[in-house]
Amino acid sequence: MRTRIINANIYTPKGDKAVKGEAMATLEHLPNSEIMIQDGKIAYVGPIRDDVEADEVIDAENQVVLPGFIDSHTHLVFGGYRPEEFSWRLRGDTYMSIMERGGGIACTVEATRKATAEELKKKAEKYLDRMSEMGVTTVEAKSGYGLDRDTELKQLEVIKQLAEDPERKVDVVATYLGGHAMPPKSDMTHQEYIDMMVKEMLPLVKERGLAKYCDVFCEKGVFSIEESRELLQAAKDLGMGVKLHADEIVCTHGAELAAELGAQSADHLLHICDEGVKELAESDTVATLLPLTAFTLREEFAPARKMIDQDCALALATDLNPGSCFSGSIPLTFALACIYMKMSVEEAITALTLNGAAAVGLAAEKGSIEVGKDADIVILEAEHPSFLPYYTGMNAVCRTIARGKTVFER
Repeated sequence: MRTRIINANIYTPKGDKAVKGEAMATLEHLPNSEIMIQDGKIAYVGPIRDDVEADEVIDAENQVVLPGFIDSHTHLVFGGYRPEEFSWRLRGDTYMSIMERGGGIACTVEATRKATAEELKKKAEKYLDRMSEMGVTTVEAKSGYGLDRDTELKQLEVIKQLAEDPERKVDVVATYLGGHAMPPKSDMTHQEYIDMMVKEMLPLVKERGLAKYCDVFCEKGVFSIEESRELLQAAKDLGMGVKLHADEIVCTHGAELAAELGAQSADHLLHICDEGVKELAESDTVATLLPLTAFTLREEFAPARKMIDQDCALALATDLNPGSCFSGSIPLTFALACIYMKMSVEEAITALTLNGAAAVGLAAEKGSIEVGKDADIVILEAEHPSFLPYYTGMNAVCRTIARGKTVFER
Protein backbone atom coordinates (compact mmCIF):
# COMPACT_ATOMS: atom_id res chain seq x y z
CA MET A 1 0.00 0.00 0.00
CA ARG A 2 1.43 3.34 -1.13
CA THR A 3 -0.02 6.63 0.07
CA ARG A 4 1.08 10.11 -1.02
CA ILE A 5 0.40 13.20 1.05
CA ILE A 6 0.87 16.22 -1.22
CA ASN A 7 0.91 19.99 -0.63
CA ALA A 8 1.96 19.17 2.92
CA ASN A 9 2.97 22.03 5.22
CA ILE A 10 5.23 19.92 7.44
CA TYR A 11 6.56 20.85 10.89
CA THR A 12 8.64 18.19 12.63
CA PRO A 13 11.44 17.68 15.12
CA LYS A 14 14.22 15.41 13.90
CA GLY A 15 16.33 12.67 15.40
CA ASP A 16 16.18 9.31 17.13
CA LYS A 17 16.41 10.44 20.74
CA ALA A 18 14.97 13.11 23.01
CA VAL A 19 16.07 16.67 22.34
CA LYS A 20 16.96 18.96 25.23
CA GLY A 21 16.72 22.58 26.22
CA GLU A 22 16.63 25.20 23.50
CA ALA A 23 16.77 22.51 20.79
CA MET A 24 13.18 21.64 21.70
CA ALA A 25 12.10 24.84 19.93
CA THR A 26 13.66 23.77 16.62
CA LEU A 27 11.28 22.22 14.12
CA GLU A 28 12.09 21.55 10.50
CA HIS A 29 9.57 23.36 8.30
CA LEU A 30 8.92 21.89 4.86
CA PRO A 31 6.18 23.87 3.09
CA ASN A 32 4.47 22.57 -0.04
CA SER A 33 6.06 19.13 0.32
CA GLU A 34 5.26 15.48 -0.22
CA ILE A 35 5.30 12.46 2.08
CA MET A 36 5.28 8.99 0.57
CA ILE A 37 4.11 6.17 2.80
CA GLN A 38 4.80 2.57 1.88
CA ASP A 39 3.82 -0.47 3.96
CA GLY A 40 3.24 1.65 7.05
CA LYS A 41 6.62 3.43 6.92
CA ILE A 42 7.69 6.83 5.67
CA ALA A 43 9.49 6.20 2.38
CA TYR A 44 10.04 9.77 1.14
CA VAL A 45 9.87 13.32 2.49
CA GLY A 46 10.68 16.24 0.22
CA PRO A 47 9.58 18.34 -2.75
CA ILE A 48 6.47 17.25 -4.61
CA ARG A 49 7.35 14.91 -7.48
CA ASP A 50 5.60 14.38 -10.79
CA ASP A 51 4.41 11.05 -12.18
CA VAL A 52 4.65 9.10 -8.92
CA GLU A 53 2.15 6.29 -8.56
CA ALA A 54 0.26 5.66 -5.34
CA ASP A 55 -2.79 3.74 -4.20
CA GLU A 56 -4.06 6.79 -2.31
CA VAL A 57 -3.40 10.52 -2.57
CA ILE A 58 -4.19 12.89 0.30
CA ASP A 59 -4.17 16.59 -0.55
CA ALA A 60 -3.12 18.56 2.56
CA GLU A 61 -3.26 22.00 0.97
CA ASN A 62 -3.74 24.79 3.55
CA GLN A 63 -3.28 22.26 6.36
CA VAL A 64 -0.47 21.60 8.86
CA VAL A 65 1.14 18.16 8.92
CA LEU A 66 2.80 16.96 12.16
CA PRO A 67 4.11 13.68 13.60
CA GLY A 68 1.52 11.66 15.50
CA PHE A 69 1.14 12.65 19.13
CA ILE A 70 2.54 10.34 21.83
CA ASP A 71 0.59 10.22 25.09
CA SER A 72 3.36 8.76 27.23
CA HIS A 73 1.64 8.58 30.63
CA THR A 74 -1.89 7.21 31.10
CA HIS A 75 -3.80 4.88 33.39
CA LEU A 76 -5.97 3.68 30.55
CA VAL A 77 -7.40 0.44 31.96
CA PHE A 78 -9.55 0.86 35.06
CA GLY A 79 -12.90 -0.01 36.58
CA GLY A 80 -15.49 2.45 37.87
CA TYR A 81 -15.37 6.23 38.17
CA ARG A 82 -14.83 8.71 41.01
CA PRO A 83 -16.91 11.83 40.26
CA GLU A 84 -17.66 12.45 43.93
CA GLU A 85 -13.96 13.05 44.57
CA PHE A 86 -13.95 15.83 42.03
CA SER A 87 -16.69 17.55 44.02
CA TRP A 88 -14.74 17.00 47.25
CA ARG A 89 -11.69 18.66 45.73
CA LEU A 90 -13.80 21.60 44.56
CA ARG A 91 -14.76 22.25 48.17
CA GLY A 92 -11.12 22.13 49.26
CA ASP A 93 -10.23 18.53 50.12
CA THR A 94 -6.66 17.61 49.20
CA TYR A 95 -5.63 14.57 47.20
CA MET A 96 -3.85 13.08 50.21
CA SER A 97 -6.79 13.69 52.57
CA ILE A 98 -9.12 11.92 50.12
CA MET A 99 -6.75 8.94 50.03
CA GLU A 100 -6.56 8.86 53.82
CA ARG A 101 -10.35 8.52 54.12
CA GLY A 102 -10.53 5.53 51.76
CA GLY A 103 -11.00 7.33 48.49
CA GLY A 104 -8.46 7.79 45.76
CA ILE A 105 -6.69 4.81 44.28
CA ALA A 106 -8.28 2.36 46.73
CA CYS A 107 -11.74 3.13 45.36
CA THR A 108 -10.67 2.32 41.80
CA VAL A 109 -8.87 -0.81 43.00
CA GLU A 110 -12.15 -2.18 44.33
CA ALA A 111 -13.98 -1.47 41.06
CA THR A 112 -11.15 -2.86 38.92
CA ARG A 113 -10.98 -6.07 40.93
CA LYS A 114 -14.72 -6.58 40.32
CA ALA A 115 -14.62 -5.83 36.59
CA THR A 116 -14.13 -8.58 34.03
CA ALA A 117 -11.29 -8.38 31.55
CA GLU A 118 -13.78 -7.89 28.71
CA GLU A 119 -15.42 -4.98 30.54
CA LEU A 120 -12.04 -3.34 31.08
CA LYS A 121 -11.06 -3.88 27.44
CA LYS A 122 -14.27 -2.40 25.99
CA LYS A 123 -13.95 0.65 28.20
CA ALA A 124 -10.30 1.19 27.26
CA GLU A 125 -11.10 0.83 23.56
CA LYS A 126 -13.49 3.77 23.80
CA TYR A 127 -10.72 5.95 25.21
CA LEU A 128 -8.31 4.83 22.50
CA ASP A 129 -10.86 5.80 19.85
CA ARG A 130 -11.19 9.26 21.37
CA MET A 131 -7.42 9.60 21.59
CA SER A 132 -7.05 8.82 17.89
CA GLU A 133 -9.51 11.62 17.11
CA MET A 134 -7.13 14.02 18.86
CA GLY A 135 -4.09 12.87 16.90
CA VAL A 136 -2.67 10.32 19.34
CA THR A 137 -0.96 7.43 17.55
CA THR A 138 0.91 5.88 20.53
CA VAL A 139 -0.11 5.66 24.17
CA GLU A 140 1.51 4.27 27.31
CA ALA A 141 -0.89 2.34 29.56
CA LYS A 142 -0.18 1.44 33.19
CA SER A 143 -1.59 -1.18 35.50
CA GLY A 144 -1.75 -0.24 39.18
CA TYR A 145 -5.44 -0.59 40.01
CA GLY A 146 -5.19 -4.19 41.15
CA LEU A 147 -2.43 -4.14 43.77
CA ASP A 148 -2.75 -7.91 43.96
CA ARG A 149 -1.47 -10.70 41.78
CA ASP A 150 -4.59 -11.56 39.79
CA THR A 151 -5.92 -8.08 39.09
CA GLU A 152 -2.57 -6.63 38.10
CA LEU A 153 -2.13 -9.52 35.68
CA LYS A 154 -5.68 -8.99 34.42
CA GLN A 155 -4.96 -5.33 33.68
CA LEU A 156 -1.71 -6.17 31.93
CA GLU A 157 -3.33 -8.92 29.87
CA VAL A 158 -5.96 -6.42 28.72
CA ILE A 159 -3.24 -3.94 27.78
CA LYS A 160 -1.48 -6.69 25.84
CA GLN A 161 -4.70 -7.50 23.97
CA LEU A 162 -5.12 -3.84 23.08
CA ALA A 163 -1.53 -3.66 21.85
CA GLU A 164 -1.85 -6.81 19.73
CA ASP A 165 -5.27 -6.06 18.23
CA PRO A 166 -4.74 -6.11 14.43
CA GLU A 167 -7.44 -3.43 14.06
CA ARG A 168 -5.92 -1.13 16.66
CA LYS A 169 -5.95 2.58 15.95
CA VAL A 170 -3.31 3.47 18.52
CA ASP A 171 -0.08 1.66 19.43
CA VAL A 172 0.04 0.74 23.12
CA VAL A 173 3.10 0.44 25.41
CA ALA A 174 2.56 -1.42 28.70
CA THR A 175 3.90 -0.44 32.13
CA TYR A 176 3.59 -2.45 35.35
CA LEU A 177 2.62 -0.13 38.22
CA GLY A 178 2.09 -2.50 41.11
CA GLY A 179 3.82 0.14 43.23
CA HIS A 180 0.95 2.60 42.76
CA ALA A 181 -0.13 2.37 46.41
CA MET A 182 -0.28 -0.11 49.25
CA PRO A 183 -3.07 -2.69 48.77
CA PRO A 184 -6.20 -1.54 50.62
CA LYS A 185 -7.33 -3.52 53.67
CA SER A 186 -4.08 -5.47 53.70
CA ASP A 187 -2.02 -6.55 56.68
CA MET A 188 1.21 -6.47 54.67
CA THR A 189 3.95 -4.06 55.63
CA HIS A 190 5.54 -1.91 52.94
CA GLN A 191 8.54 -4.22 52.88
CA GLU A 192 6.38 -7.32 52.53
CA TYR A 193 4.55 -5.77 49.59
CA ILE A 194 7.83 -4.73 47.95
CA ASP A 195 9.11 -8.29 48.46
CA MET A 196 5.97 -9.71 46.83
CA MET A 197 6.41 -7.47 43.79
CA VAL A 198 10.13 -8.22 43.51
CA LYS A 199 9.95 -11.98 44.06
CA GLU A 200 6.60 -12.85 42.47
CA MET A 201 5.13 -10.13 40.27
CA LEU A 202 8.14 -8.84 38.35
CA PRO A 203 9.31 -12.33 37.30
CA LEU A 204 5.76 -13.18 36.17
CA VAL A 205 5.37 -9.95 34.24
CA LYS A 206 8.73 -10.44 32.57
CA GLU A 207 8.18 -14.14 31.79
CA ARG A 208 4.80 -13.46 30.18
CA GLY A 209 6.00 -10.40 28.27
CA LEU A 210 3.31 -8.22 29.82
CA ALA A 211 5.16 -4.93 30.33
CA LYS A 212 8.09 -3.02 28.91
CA TYR A 213 8.47 -0.85 32.02
CA CYS A 214 8.07 -0.90 35.78
CA ASP A 215 6.83 2.28 37.46
CA VAL A 216 6.41 3.30 41.11
CA PHE A 217 4.65 6.14 42.96
CA CYS A 218 7.67 7.53 44.80
CA GLU A 219 5.98 9.96 47.18
CA LYS A 220 5.61 10.89 50.83
CA GLY A 221 3.15 8.45 52.40
CA VAL A 222 3.31 6.08 49.43
CA PHE A 223 6.72 4.54 48.59
CA SER A 224 9.97 5.98 49.87
CA ILE A 225 13.15 6.57 47.90
CA GLU A 226 14.67 3.41 49.37
CA GLU A 227 11.60 1.27 48.62
CA SER A 228 11.33 2.70 45.11
CA ARG A 229 15.02 2.05 44.45
CA GLU A 230 14.70 -1.58 45.58
CA LEU A 231 11.70 -2.25 43.33
CA LEU A 232 13.09 -0.49 40.26
CA GLN A 233 16.54 -2.01 40.59
CA ALA A 234 14.93 -5.46 40.69
CA ALA A 235 13.05 -4.59 37.47
CA LYS A 236 16.27 -3.40 35.84
CA ASP A 237 18.00 -6.63 36.87
CA LEU A 238 15.31 -8.49 34.90
CA GLY A 239 15.94 -6.35 31.84
CA MET A 240 12.91 -4.08 32.18
CA GLY A 241 12.97 -0.34 31.75
CA VAL A 242 11.96 1.84 34.68
CA LYS A 243 9.87 4.95 35.26
CA LEU A 244 8.87 7.00 38.32
CA HIS A 245 5.95 9.05 39.52
CA ALA A 246 8.24 11.62 41.15
CA ASP A 247 8.00 14.80 43.22
CA GLU A 248 4.29 15.27 42.56
CA ILE A 249 2.97 16.27 45.97
CA VAL A 250 6.19 17.18 47.80
CA CYS A 251 9.84 17.02 46.85
CA THR A 252 11.07 13.56 47.81
CA HIS A 253 14.04 13.76 45.42
CA GLY A 254 12.44 11.25 43.07
CA ALA A 255 13.91 13.10 40.09
CA GLU A 256 17.40 12.44 41.42
CA LEU A 257 16.56 8.76 41.87
CA ALA A 258 15.33 8.62 38.27
CA ALA A 259 18.62 10.07 37.04
CA GLU A 260 20.61 7.71 39.27
CA LEU A 261 18.82 4.65 37.88
CA GLY A 262 18.85 5.81 34.27
CA ALA A 263 15.05 5.78 34.21
CA GLN A 264 13.31 6.21 30.87
CA SER A 265 11.20 8.98 32.38
CA ALA A 266 10.44 10.83 35.60
CA ASP A 267 6.83 12.00 35.61
CA HIS A 268 4.77 14.76 37.27
CA LEU A 269 7.62 16.77 38.91
CA LEU A 270 5.41 19.57 40.23
CA HIS A 271 7.72 19.97 43.22
CA ILE A 272 11.06 19.08 41.67
CA CYS A 273 13.97 20.74 43.47
CA ASP A 274 16.93 22.53 41.88
CA GLU A 275 19.21 19.52 42.27
CA GLY A 276 16.62 17.34 40.58
CA VAL A 277 16.47 19.69 37.59
CA LYS A 278 20.26 19.66 37.37
CA GLU A 279 20.56 15.88 37.53
CA LEU A 280 17.81 15.28 34.98
CA ALA A 281 19.52 17.73 32.62
CA GLU A 282 22.74 15.77 32.93
CA SER A 283 20.99 12.43 32.33
CA ASP A 284 19.12 10.77 29.46
CA THR A 285 15.92 10.59 31.51
CA VAL A 286 12.93 12.37 29.99
CA ALA A 287 10.98 14.68 32.31
CA THR A 288 7.32 13.99 31.54
CA LEU A 289 5.03 16.81 32.66
CA LEU A 290 1.30 16.35 33.13
CA PRO A 291 -0.40 19.78 33.11
CA LEU A 292 -3.94 18.41 33.10
CA THR A 293 -3.35 16.82 36.52
CA ALA A 294 -2.04 20.04 38.04
CA PHE A 295 -5.01 21.86 36.50
CA THR A 296 -7.67 19.50 37.85
CA LEU A 297 -5.98 19.33 41.28
CA ARG A 298 -5.61 23.14 41.33
CA GLU A 299 -1.90 22.81 41.99
CA GLU A 300 1.01 24.85 40.72
CA PHE A 301 2.24 23.62 37.35
CA ALA A 302 5.61 21.92 36.96
CA PRO A 303 8.38 24.45 36.21
CA ALA A 304 8.62 23.71 32.49
CA ARG A 305 10.31 26.97 31.51
CA LYS A 306 13.00 26.57 34.16
CA MET A 307 13.62 22.96 33.17
CA ILE A 308 13.95 23.72 29.47
CA ASP A 309 16.19 26.70 30.15
CA GLN A 310 18.43 24.42 32.23
CA ASP A 311 18.66 21.87 29.39
CA CYS A 312 16.21 19.15 30.39
CA ALA A 313 14.36 17.02 27.83
CA LEU A 314 10.62 17.49 28.41
CA ALA A 315 7.67 15.41 27.28
CA LEU A 316 4.00 16.19 27.80
CA ALA A 317 1.27 13.62 28.50
CA THR A 318 -2.33 13.63 29.74
CA ASP A 319 -2.28 11.27 32.77
CA LEU A 320 -5.77 10.04 31.88
CA ASN A 321 -7.09 8.30 35.00
CA PRO A 322 -10.40 8.04 36.88
CA GLY A 323 -9.36 10.12 39.88
CA SER A 324 -6.87 12.98 39.85
CA CYS A 325 -7.22 13.64 36.10
CA PHE A 326 -10.22 12.25 34.27
CA SER A 327 -9.18 13.78 30.97
CA GLY A 328 -7.23 12.67 27.94
CA SER A 329 -7.52 16.01 26.18
CA ILE A 330 -4.57 16.72 23.90
CA PRO A 331 -5.98 20.16 22.93
CA LEU A 332 -6.19 21.24 26.57
CA THR A 333 -2.72 19.81 27.25
CA PHE A 334 -1.31 22.04 24.49
CA ALA A 335 -3.15 25.09 25.80
CA LEU A 336 -2.04 24.65 29.41
CA ALA A 337 1.57 23.98 28.40
CA CYS A 338 1.77 27.13 26.31
CA ILE A 339 -0.42 29.51 28.34
CA TYR A 340 0.48 28.53 31.91
CA MET A 341 3.75 26.61 31.66
CA LYS A 342 5.31 29.17 29.30
CA MET A 343 6.32 26.65 26.66
CA SER A 344 6.48 27.78 23.06
CA VAL A 345 4.26 26.08 20.50
CA GLU A 346 7.34 24.46 18.99
CA GLU A 347 8.52 23.15 22.36
CA ALA A 348 5.08 21.71 23.09
CA ILE A 349 5.01 19.95 19.72
CA THR A 350 8.44 18.42 20.37
CA ALA A 351 7.28 17.38 23.85
CA LEU A 352 4.22 15.58 22.47
CA THR A 353 6.02 13.94 19.54
CA LEU A 354 9.73 13.08 19.55
CA ASN A 355 10.27 13.51 23.30
CA GLY A 356 7.05 11.64 24.04
CA ALA A 357 8.36 8.81 21.87
CA ALA A 358 11.64 8.90 23.79
CA ALA A 359 9.72 8.67 27.07
CA VAL A 360 8.47 5.24 25.98
CA GLY A 361 11.69 4.15 24.28
CA LEU A 362 10.42 4.55 20.71
CA ALA A 363 12.23 7.64 19.42
CA ALA A 364 14.07 5.59 16.80
CA GLU A 365 10.74 4.49 15.28
CA LYS A 366 8.30 7.31 16.04
CA GLY A 367 7.96 10.97 16.92
CA SER A 368 9.14 12.68 13.73
CA ILE A 369 8.42 12.75 10.02
CA GLU A 370 11.58 11.15 8.66
CA VAL A 371 12.31 8.41 6.17
CA GLY A 372 12.28 4.97 7.79
CA LYS A 373 10.08 5.87 10.73
CA ASP A 374 6.54 4.64 11.29
CA ALA A 375 4.03 6.62 9.25
CA ASP A 376 2.27 8.14 12.25
CA ILE A 377 1.00 11.51 11.07
CA VAL A 378 -1.50 14.17 12.15
CA ILE A 379 -3.10 16.66 9.77
CA LEU A 380 -4.55 19.82 11.28
CA GLU A 381 -7.36 21.88 9.84
CA ALA A 382 -5.20 24.93 10.38
CA GLU A 383 -2.72 27.13 8.57
CA HIS A 384 -0.13 27.23 11.34
CA PRO A 385 0.83 25.05 14.35
CA SER A 386 -0.06 27.91 16.70
CA PHE A 387 -3.68 26.88 16.23
CA LEU A 388 -3.01 24.05 18.70
CA PRO A 389 -3.11 26.33 21.77
CA TYR A 390 -4.86 29.25 20.04
CA TYR A 391 -7.97 27.15 19.30
CA THR A 392 -8.08 26.73 23.05
CA GLY A 393 -9.26 23.34 24.25
CA MET A 394 -10.74 22.56 20.83
CA ASN A 395 -9.66 19.83 18.45
CA ALA A 396 -7.97 21.03 15.25
CA VAL A 397 -7.17 17.51 14.02
CA CYS A 398 -8.90 16.56 10.77
CA ARG A 399 -6.99 13.34 10.00
CA THR A 400 -4.94 10.86 12.01
CA ILE A 401 -2.74 8.34 10.23
CA ALA A 402 -1.27 5.47 12.24
CA ARG A 403 1.29 3.15 10.61
CA GLY A 404 0.18 4.48 7.23
CA LYS A 405 -3.54 3.86 7.74
CA THR A 406 -6.11 6.62 8.25
CA VAL A 407 -7.72 5.84 11.61
CA PHE A 408 -9.65 9.11 11.98
CA GLU A 409 -10.96 11.56 9.42
CA ARG A 410 -13.22 14.51 10.12
